[in-house]
Amino acid sequence: MQASEGKKSLNLQKVFAPAALVILYIFFALVGRNFFSTATAIQILESSYYIGLMAIGVTFVIITGGIDLSIGTVMMCSALIGGVAYTNWGWPFWATLLLVPFIGLCFGTLNGYMVAKWKLPPFIATLGTMMVSQGLGSIISGVRTMYYPTIGSPDVWFREYFFKAKGLPVGALYLAVFFILGMFILNKTRFGRYNFAIGSNEEAARLSGVRVDRYKILIYAACGLFAGIAGIFYGATYTTIIPGKGNGEELNAIAAVVIGGTSMSGGSGTMSGTLIGVLIMSTLKRGLSSVGLQAHWQTFFTGLVVIGAVLLDNARNRAALRAKTRAVASQAVLEAPDPDRNPAGQPQQPS
Repeated sequence: MQASEGKKSLNLQKVFAPAALVILYIFFALVGRNFFSTATAIQILESSYYIGLMAIGVTFVIITGGIDLSIGTVMMCSALIGGVAYTNWGWPFWATLLLVPFIGLCFGTLNGYMVAKWKLPPFIATLGTMMVSQGLGSIISGVRTMYYPTIGSPDVWFREYFFKAKGLPVGALYLAVFFILGMFILNKTRFGRYNFAIGSNEEAARLSGVRVDRYKILIYAACGLFAGIAGIFYGATYTTIIPGKGNGEELNAIAAVVIGGTSMSGGSGTMSGTLIGVLIMSTLKRGLSSVGLQAHWQTFFTGLVVIGAVLLDNARNRAALRAKTRAVASQAVLEAPDPDRNPAGQPQQPS
């Protein structure tokens, strides 16, 4: 009975996010202005690039039961310093493309050390990194806006290779490749297995021989690396990097992960669910715009969706806990001694 309940809960979890995406798209196609079009579909994909990359990285972190609030400002800081290297320092653009993810990797590694070695709560550690990265980007850029190559620039190939070429959203190919890579790492490697083990029961993972601190550092470093890669795609999408920005972008990525079914309490999650969550966030953003709602309404409804996803996650966790409790109770009843038998297992003789 308990096994069937657990299987039913898992199937509902897998179906919920795709069904929500389809319903959302149909709804906006019916009530939105010019929503059901190829142009809108391309816009949904284009707005998914950098959010999707951040979401891949933070999925690993959330599965451990942690959080990374710095990915938005780390992404912006990486892109901003890359713009400084290209514009002010005279770096060749290929070197800039290596610098941007490296900066994200450094911030992610710092987060990992603070959480794993210095035992800071992930919320506090990454909140501090969020402010540090936001300030560092402004300091290095001199609080000046930086620009990435656009039409007419010798490095115009940048946007064609990473954003759009001849009207085709080539960035979607990169996003798909990175999601497939994330799925492979999470489901087919030791890194992924230990990721789930740490999130399910960190102390049990430690006692079984997993070097928990080492893997936590690697997990946060991977999250920072993906935030840095997201900085490249942010630069390709907008070409203009403004100092002091980035706050709030991390919430879009975290919301996508939660909507996709990854549990905030750790121990469960999928990359495919995260991808669906990213598309839901992008569809919601474009759809609300198509019905004439301004940005603050978009933020309001996005918050409601996130709250609903967290409530669903809590309900799923409570159902799983009840099923586990009933299974333990049933096992205890089966193993309890029979009062009608003596210690040797023979029936008691009436006196």
